[in-house]
Formats: sequence, structure tokens, C-alpha cells
Amino acid sequence: MDTHSPTLPEFAFDNSFSRDLEGCFVAWQAEVTAAPKLLQFNFDLADELGLDGNALNSEAGTAIFSGNQVPAGAEPLAQVYAGHQFGGFSPQLGDGRALLLGEVIDINGQRRDIQLKGSGRTPYSRSGDGKSALGPVLREYLIGEAMHALGVPTTRALAAVSTGEHVHRETSLPGGVLTRVSASHLRVGSFQYFAARQEFDKVRQLADYAIARHHPEAAKADNPYLAFMLSVAEVQARLVSHWMSIGFIHGVMNTDNVTISGETIDYGPCAFMDAYSPGTVFSSIDTQGRYAYGNQPAIMAWNLARLAEALIPLVDEDRDKAVEVLTEMINTVPDDYEEKSIARMRAKLGLATAADDDVELVNELLTAMEQGNADFTMTFRRLSDAMRGNAIPVQGQFDGLQGINTWLDRWRGRLAQEDIAPETRAAQMDQINPIYIPRNHKVEEALAAAVDAEDMSAFSSLLTVISNPFEEVAGQEDYAAPAAPAAFPYQTFCGT
Repeated sequence: MDTHSPTLPEFAFDNSFSRDLEGCFVAWQAEVTAAPKLLQFNFDLADELGLDGNALNSEAGTAIFSGNQVPAGAEPLAQVYAGHQFGGFSPQLGDGRALLLGEVIDINGQRRDIQLKGSGRTPYSRSGDGKSALGPVLREYLIGEAMHALGVPTTRALAAVSTGEHVHRETSLPGGVLTRVSASHLRVGSFQYFAARQEFDKVRQLADYAIARHHPEAAKADNPYLAFMLSVAEVQARLVSHWMSIGFIHGVMNTDNVTISGETIDYGPCAFMDAYSPGTVFSSIDTQGRYAYGNQPAIMAWNLARLAEALIPLVDEDRDKAVEVLTEMINTVPDDYEEKSIARMRAKLGLATAADDDVELVNELLTAMEQGNADFTMTFRRLSDAMRGNAIPVQGQFDGLQGINTWLDRWRGRLAQEDIAPETRAAQMDQINPIYIPRNHKVEEALAAAVDAEDMSAFSSLLTVISNPFEEVAGQEDYAAPAAPAAFPYQTFCGT
């Protein structure tokens, strides 16, 4: 491989992970790809990272984003971690098809990882080829940008490249490499790996690093590691409450997919719900519904408990005391989640104050939606029409009117407790209830055109729409509507 070419665009890497966490990774190089082609480049993200987008949207940039060349200052490495996968513990996972190129400091002073995903085998690939099919690469690009536009903390894509090669899954598929940007790639599984090996000096080293990078206030606490645990729990509760408020289903909430930073990571079998049903599962591998929409808050708490287990020796030398205080902290997670969740739901309903029966008000709406087969996104969006005096659009989301009409009466009574002009409320609701999400059928259409016909136009159009999800635009009605009823339930696949 040609490395560190002086003609490549500059990144100004400052690689704290490789500098500070020896033993948590293996230095490695990407595999060379045959005929890479840059399909999508994120100029806005490049600007945010302080990178020269024009220089990177080029043949030289393509060489970097495919893994064929390494820019100056990069120190490619594969991180090691463990994880509970569908409840079963795997003591060693790691970056089996990804390489962290390095870190940059963005224009806001925030440290960001730049990682290649799908760049070939590493020591952690196990029996995999380390490659990615192009479809999952483009899917992660789309969904990550949609989540960013929706205000959800998320990893993002800087570039998507086709490799000119094929990967073999059930069939032979075009290959791709994603360049992913994140606050970091530290996961619950990063801590589990060393805790399972009883290497608690490494657990402490990771925790100190994570505190300095993501949760600096914890360093000032009397018990920094307990404060760190509490801070991670808080950002995860905030994240999952945001997912739930937009009907997002991650699909594979394994502990190796739970970030310490509180960002959404790994858009494999994820999807957005159409008709509301708490039992909705899209992932083909989630045969038991462990990660169904309605289970996500409980799974979030379960995953945090696994992090707490890894931190026991750090929290107190007396194991029993450490277990007691960590258990007390974990027991607060459901209440913290519910507080954050109801705050989001109040905003979605146009409420500015809290009342004791707001949880009941929300639950009654969700029950009516489930019974009426109502679309999750459009029901909340069309409530602003009802706020403006026209209930027909929201009523049109329901198979029958009794449930929604009864609820609308109760909602109007609750609104009357606050002295806020209807138009003011409606405008605020339109800034939190999206009109456009990545509808599953539109995502599939875009990916099929890009992969099968090498036509990126549908992808580009969908990306433009979902990048501005709150402003309704005439002529884009097709992007807002759910899919027509299908003969078979929609399924998503992991892509590995």
C-alpha cells in the first residue's frame, strides 16, 4: 500500500486514543480496493471538521476514503471490545471491518474520530471478510444524516465509496466503504472486554480517558467513577427518549453498539416505524423481538447495568458497597428516562407546562393510534393542523374516529390550562414533529437504484428531503406518506 503521500489532503490529526490507550487496539492497514469511486461526499460535515472539502472531493480523497492511501498523521488501528449480543456475552469482538484513521479537532473545539468501515479484515474479524456491501454503506449514510437533521446525537458519514469489487453474502454484492465520524468509538463493550479479563487497571485507564473526553464534570466529583456512570446513563436516557419520540427502532442494541458519548452508532437493521405498534420489529435477526420499539428503554437500562458491572472495582474497594451504590444508581435510570420522555412528548403535543395526568394523556393517544392503525410520524405532525382548527388531517390517519375524537377533546381541555396562542403552539410543534423521515420504502428504492442501476439520483433526492425534515414543501408529498400495505412485513438486515 502507498502510505503517507505528501500530495494527499491534510487532516491535522491529533490521535489521543493511540497515544493514551496502548493495549486497547492493534495498529493495522486497510486492504487495497480495485477501482474505488466516490459516490457521496458530505461537504457540510467536512466544513464542520475543518477539512478542505474541495480537496477531498477528488481522486486523492477517493484514495483515502477507500483505504488505498493513508493521509499524513493518520495512525490506522482496530479497537478491541467485547459485548452482549442479544443477551449472550462475547468476550472478544472488536473492529472486525473498521479502522480508526485518527482524530481531528473540529471548528467547535470538539474531538472527532474519523473511521473507515468496510475496509477489510483485521485481527478481530473472526471468520468475516472485513468488507461491507455498498447497500449498508449508503443506508448508514442516509440514516445518519436524517438523524442529525432530526437533532438526534449520532455518528455521521463523511464519504461513501464503491470499491469496484464484490462481497459475498447470500449473493454476490457490490462492495463499499463508509467514512464514519463520531465523538468517539468508545462503547460499553470497550469496558466489558477488560473487565472480563480482570484487567481493571485497563478499565480505570479507559474510564479516565472517557471522563476527560466526554464527561469532564465527573472528574470533579467525590467519586469520579460513580459520577461517570451516572453521566453515561443520563446521555443514554436522553438518546433513547429521542429515538422513541420519532418512532426510531435501532434493531441491534447490543452493548458493543452503546456509545459512552451518547451518540447513536451502527445503523444496520434500523428503521422508522410507520403505523404505531410497540411490538414493531424490523430486524431479520431479532427473532424474539428483544429490540422491539417498545423494549428499547428497558434494554437501555439493561445495557447500562452491564457497564456498571465493569466499573465495580473502580467505584469502591469494598465490592459489596460498590454493588450497592451502583445498583441504587441503575435503579434511577427508568425514572430518569420517563422524565426525559414525557418532556419530549409534552413538546410534541404543544404543551409548555407539566400536569400530573400528562403521562395518561400521552398513553391514551398511543393506545388510540395502535387501535386505529395510525401512522406515528404523520399523527403527531397533523396535530398542529388540529391546533390551527382543522382536525381532518389528523383524523384521516385513523381507521376509525371514536378513539381519536375522544382523545382530541381531552387534549383541548389540557391545552386550555395554558394561555398560549394556538398558532404559536402549532409553529413550535412543527419544529419538533417532522414531516419527513427516511420512509422504509423510499430508502429501499434509493438503495436499489444506487446499487443495482448505479443511479444515485433517487439517493440524492431522498437525502435532500430528509436533511430538512421539519419544513413541509409542496411537491414532496410522496416522501411524507407511508408505504401502501404490503403482503409481507418489512424486514431489515444487518449487512455484515
